[in-house]
Amino acid sequence: MKIIVAGTGYVGLVQAAVCSEYGHQVYAYDIDEKKIAAYSSGEAEQIEHYVNEPGLSHLIKEMLGKYLFFTSELPPIVEGVDVIFLCLPTPPHPDGSSNLTFYDAAVEQFAQLLADRKDKRRVVLVNKSTVPIGTARHLESILKDYQVENVGVASNPEFLAEGTAISQARKPDRVVVGCDRDEDFKILRRVYSQFVNHVRIKYIETTPETAEAIKYVANTMLLTYISFWNGVGARLGEKIPNVKIEDLRRGVTADDRISTWGSYVSNGAGGSCFGKDIRSLIYQLRRVDVNTKMLESSYEVNEFQKEYLIERAVHEAGFRFNNKTVALLGLAFKKQTNDMRDASSIRVVESLLGKGVSCIKAYDPLANEEAQKVFNANQNILFEKIKYFDSAQEAIQGSDALFISTDWEEFRGLSGTIERTVQPPYLIIDGRRMIPDYEDLTAAGYTYMAVGSPVLKPGKK
Repeated sequence: MKIIVAGTGYVGLVQAAVCSEYGHQVYAYDIDEKKIAAYSSGEAEQIEHYVNEPGLSHLIKEMLGKYLFFTSELPPIVEGVDVIFLCLPTPPHPDGSSNLTFYDAAVEQFAQLLADRKDKRRVVLVNKSTVPIGTARHLESILKDYQVENVGVASNPEFLAEGTAISQARKPDRVVVGCDRDEDFKILRRVYSQFVNHVRIKYIETTPETAEAIKYVANTMLLTYISFWNGVGARLGEKIPNVKIEDLRRGVTADDRISTWGSYVSNGAGGSCFGKDIRSLIYQLRRVDVNTKMLESSYEVNEFQKEYLIERAVHEAGFRFNNKTVALLGLAFKKQTNDMRDASSIRVVESLLGKGVSCIKAYDPLANEEAQKVFNANQNILFEKIKYFDSAQEAIQGSDALFISTDWEEFRGLSGTIERTVQPPYLIIDGRRMIPDYEDLTAAGYTYMAVGSPVLKPGKK
């Protein structure tokens, strides 16, 4: 089939690459010519400058020029197209509603071209990004205004997790397709033919509105689960003597009905989806007079988690951040990505700067470069206090305290590095519970404070 993927951010680039792997002729389109040039090079370094996802650059290089093509010229590729995937940003407004400016502009551009095409075969315009419930109907109205013939609108949300997106796109747990007409379902069955009758993959056909709602409910449930463990499990471990969070988690999730996913307490979930999607769902439900207190609480708990460890350090560990140097390990919102969107580290940096630290020594295996765009000193002079290093040891050297904000595996073996690099008194703030042998550190004179545990001072277990 001939497929256009409009938008080559995280979602679009993965969708284009994996669709091309299954033999479809895929044209990935973007108005950003620098992005298109980088992807067209097939060079990992240039591709990963924009999207750093394990296995993605290799797949692009393998498919490039065979089934996968990149372009910033839209008119030549519309003729003869079967499916157009819309993988465009939907940033939130301050009230939580979704900004569909990019969507509307793209659909109007496609509508003009589709109205004038010579080949009048059936085309399906597919919402791949997370969009408000009812967006498919909104796009239909735009197409109608332009008098476009023989074009359907579908919803096909993505459920990829960064860091494992390629493997998940190849073997998803489910594929959800929302259409109104059987002919549109048939076209998308051809796109996803390898999944339609799969014995393990659920291929779900439903209405466009239901497909749109599935994505919101799924992400909201996931964030609520994370917030429950952080808001209840972590508080029990921090405030009630002899409650061990690791044992609590194991004991509760031993029930087969309760998932282990999300039960690892942390300093909050980030990324491009969870916060944005729950705020959007709150907005949508309020508009139809639905009580949203539970969703609001889930969101508030997650936001609280991102900065409360700094306050705990002040009030429970007695640490004064003013004029201190703090090592910050982990900048991306999770491991295996350079994505800084809504990362917990952003709130950590803001809190530390607000407490008057003299320097933040930062290190992330992938996200240093992306972080410098977020913490732009030209926009805020305080960001000049952030220095970037190429290893955890370099960042820790000469610091007064350490904050672990991302769950990179290399941080699990830090206790030896800490003991070799800095001497007590020294505060370790573990936002991801990455140091299993913390008792050895406290025995050696260090103060250790982790989410889910009380402050452990030197000589105490």
